[in-house]
Amino acid sequence: MPLFHLFLVALIQGITEFLPVSSSGHLILLPRFLGIQDQGQVIDVSVHVGTLVAVILYFWQDVKIGLAGTPRMLTGRIDTPGSKLAFLLMIATIPAIAFGLILKITGLSDAMRSITVIGWTMLIFGIVLYIADQKGGTSKKADDWSLRDAIIMGLWQAVALIPGTSRSGATITAARQLGYNRSDGAKLAMLMSIPTIFASGVLLGIEVIATADVAAARDGAIAAVMSCFAALAALSLMMRLLKSVSFTPYVIYRIALGVVLLVIAYS
Repeated sequence: MPLFHLFLVALIQGITEFLPVSSSGHLILLPRFLGIQDQGQVIDVSVHVGTLVAVILYFWQDVKIGLAGTPRMLTGRIDTPGSKLAFLLMIATIPAIAFGLILKITGLSDAMRSITVIGWTMLIFGIVLYIADQKGGTSKKADDWSLRDAIIMGLWQAVALIPGTSRSGATITAARQLGYNRSDGAKLAMLMSIPTIFASGVLLGIEVIATADVAAARDGAIAAVMSCFAALAALSLMMRLLKSVSFTPYVIYRIALGVVLLVIAYS
C-alpha cells in the first residue's frame, strides 16, 4: 500500500479515535471520497493497535493501578481502587462485546456502513452530546465511578458501534449526563476504550492472521506507529483544552459533516 495512503489512514484513525467525532465513520468515508482502495482489515487492526498503545501510555498511572488490581478482582475481592477500576471496566465492556457479536453474526455491521447512516448518526448524536454537555452537572469525579454508572456508560458504548456515532462521543455524553465534569468524564471514556479496542482488535486480528503476508505486516507496523503518535497528540490536546473549552467545537463539526453527508446521500 502506498505510504501516503497509510499516512492518511493512520492520521485519521489517530486523531478521530479519541475525539467525539467517530473514527469508524471517517475511515469508511475516506476511500469513498478520495477514490482510493479500502485499506482492508490488516490496516484497520494495525491502526487500532496504535491508538490502544497511545491511550495506555497517556493514562499509564491509571492503567497501572487497574492492572495491579486485576488479580484481586478476579478472585472476587473488589476492595481496593485498582480492583474496583478493573471490575468496572470489565462491566462497562460487556455490552459492547455482546452487541458487536450480534452485529457481526447478523451482518448488520456491514449493512450500516453507508453515508446515510453516518450522516444521521453524526447529526443526531452531535446534538445529543451538545445537550448533555450544556445541561450536565460537574459534581462527579473519576473516583466516584460506580457500578450503575459503568453499566449506563457501557450501554452507550455499545450503541456507538453504529458507524458515525463515535465511541468516545457516546461515552462522554453518558458521563456528562451522569454529572461528571468534562475532564473526568473524558478520562473515564478513554479508560473504557482500552478493553474495548483490545477486544475488537483481537476479534479482527484472528480473521486476518491467516491471510496476512510480509508486505501486509510491514504496512501494518508502519500504520500502527503513525496512528500511535497521531492519537497521542490528539488525546493530549483534547484533555488540555477541556480545562477551558466545552465540547461545542466538536458538536459544530459533527453537525456540519452530518448535514453535508445527508445532502450527498439524498441528492
